[in-house]
Amino acid sequence: MEIKVLGSGCARCNQLEKDVINVLAAMDVAADVEKVQDIQKIMSYNVMSTPALIINGKVKAAGRVPRTAELKKFINEEL
Repeated sequence: MEIKVLGSGCARCNQLEKDVINVLAAMDVAADVEKVQDIQKIMSYNVMSTPALIINGKVKAAGRVPRTAELKKFINEEL
């Protein structure tokens, strides 16, 4: 599984990255987590606001930090 957290490095972007890593550990799921801060790469996903969560190339959330239960749902959808 490939997960990308898109964002400029703001507090919410960092929080999303931390939450994703914690949820993956709690679920015992292996994934490559990458933080993308390059504005050109972020724009390539047609995301207008950050933070954004991309799982296996699909935009799952943008402009907000999803709750833990929602993160689990997104990850389960891609297993």
